[in-house]
Amino acid sequence: MIPSRMQKFLQDTLPESIWKNRLIKDGPFRFLEFGPLDVDRLQRLGIKVDRLGPRLVSCMWNQETKVEIGGFLVVDNLAMGQPSMGGTRMLPDITPDIIHNLARGMTLKNAAADLPFGGGKSGIVRPENLSDSGRHEVIKGFGQLLNRYKEIYIPGPDVGTNDADMKTFAMENGLNNVVSKPADMGGNRIDELGGAANGVVVATKALLENLPRLRQLPQFKDMRIPKPCDMDILIQGFGAVGAHVARIFHDYDPETSPIIKGISDEHGYLLKNEGLPWKELFDMWKTFGSVTKKYFHEKIMHEDQNKFNQMVFSNSANNLLTESAFCLVPASPVFNYLDVDAANHPAMTTDRMGNWRIIVEGANTYSPNPARKAERRRMERYVYRDKGVLIATDYLVNSGGVIYAAHERIIPTPDHLLIPKKLLGNSDAVKGWLNTNKDDFAKLAETRRKAAVKKLETVIRRNMEELIEGLCKDADSLPCEIAEQISVQRIASMEKSRTARDIMKKAPTISVDKSVTDAAQLLVDAHVSIVNVVSEKGKLIGIVTNWDITKAMASKLAMDSPLTKVMTADVMTTGPDATILDCIRMLENHEISAMPIVENDKVVGVISGDILARRTLFRLLQTMN
Repeated sequence: MIPSRMQKFLQDTLPESIWKNRLIKDGPFRFLEFGPLDVDRLQRLGIKVDRLGPRLVSCMWNQETKVEIGGFLVVDNLAMGQPSMGGTRMLPDITPDIIHNLARGMTLKNAAADLPFGGGKSGIVRPENLSDSGRHEVIKGFGQLLNRYKEIYIPGPDVGTNDADMKTFAMENGLNNVVSKPADMGGNRIDELGGAANGVVVATKALLENLPRLRQLPQFKDMRIPKPCDMDILIQGFGAVGAHVARIFHDYDPETSPIIKGISDEHGYLLKNEGLPWKELFDMWKTFGSVTKKYFHEKIMHEDQNKFNQMVFSNSANNLLTESAFCLVPASPVFNYLDVDAANHPAMTTDRMGNWRIIVEGANTYSPNPARKAERRRMERYVYRDKGVLIATDYLVNSGGVIYAAHERIIPTPDHLLIPKKLLGNSDAVKGWLNTNKDDFAKLAETRRKAAVKKLETVIRRNMEELIEGLCKDADSLPCEIAEQISVQRIASMEKSRTARDIMKKAPTISVDKSVTDAAQLLVDAHVSIVNVVSEKGKLIGIVTNWDITKAMASKLAMDSPLTKVMTADVMTTGPDATILDCIRMLENHEISAMPIVENDKVVGVISGDILARRTLFRLLQTMN
């Protein structure tokens, strides 16, 4: 059944007419879908449509379960490639606008990471008092809902979900339709390896190497840059990202690892100027989840007075941001960790923040909402320009997780390791099959891990270099502005280099001896707007569109008439190596909404009206170069 919070939100937000006219029923599954033309309806959901997206917003639930199963999916943009990729978040207060913010962040993050995937995100509305068995049912049920969108969206873990949940998704939808799977599925297990945290560490190290260049700016002219081993760090949110940040810094090189001065979690914060016992805290986090309060009661209270005086504990977690250190790593799932205005309810206001020199954002903080973007710029004008604190924007930094995940698609699962379709949905049968192939999956997982680490090192270092270079070139710019330019330019570069082959859809064909009825049925069954009419040898001789069928019905043409009565014989075509811009120009110049892609006299694909939706995106990207 639809989660109560979700139901109340939708009923309060959407008029009854939308429920009646737009609700899609598929057995027990229910879907409310909205596209970029549904501007008013999306506005009701708190989403503002712009020239980047969103491409699809779906509100979905299972109507017939005892446990509440439902949530939202946002596919924001597919300019970098299809499918989109982004995590599945599970929290009680999930709403479409929250998921859209995260999906837009994924659009920019995937672009910044130079990955051939669009940006998407999904969210499960977590029911209250959820038991372990109920939780598994919710994850499994949401995976079944996502099956509808597996051609345009691949989920991974996010706040409230983990690698084991992705295994459940894979058992429902197949190995290639989920990322960050466990190693026994050949996965790169983001949570276990700390993929996002690895990106934060690489970014911090790269920034430290490039910071001297910033001294040409007035706010940084007196900046003292410590050696790596002398740099002290505050980690807001000692969790899936923050805890691994502490571990990976040490794993890189114990001799040059920085001082983890302070950490916070939901119960408070710990601080020690000489450095916290990160290994002990990391092991405690792996076992218990939260550590600050537990460590205080079990360790600090039982130490001698001198040791107690050296360490600070506070049950006010946000007050960690009043402490000073060279580097702050926000790694808590809080969008607004810092703001000039207390009315916006940030974790900390800028007038009370500690003294830092760099902020390396491990948490997702980006929002496409105009009001929030304005708030962000106000914050950066004070923190970056007035206080001289460099901010490394989230999607330039914490893309390590998605880089790890993407390599589960970039290095595809070999055919012999794909779960047989007959086993999908049968967890016991799948587990047995995985165990039989465990050695091959282990080798695949290691191959993917090595490739991901290499990519991560390269692209995140480049991001930090480009961030500092952009700030030095334009002293009036803000870090958030340079970061967005970096991602958008990557999208533009990808868009310019892509060809019809990269975006064309499958091209249904029909032989010339068929009837109008046959063509109409194929249009319906294939969910397309155009079918290609071919000769006995497969050569294209015409096309039939939805409009052709409509005209035939309006003129009362017998539906058993031959296709030659309705098809268009003078067909505009292009080859698979034509650029997207060339395709757009052909569609515009000839005022057509679809065009077959032909190679060696054979139809290999079709570009439909979808490409027209990309036209404004391409022009936007051109203007932002």
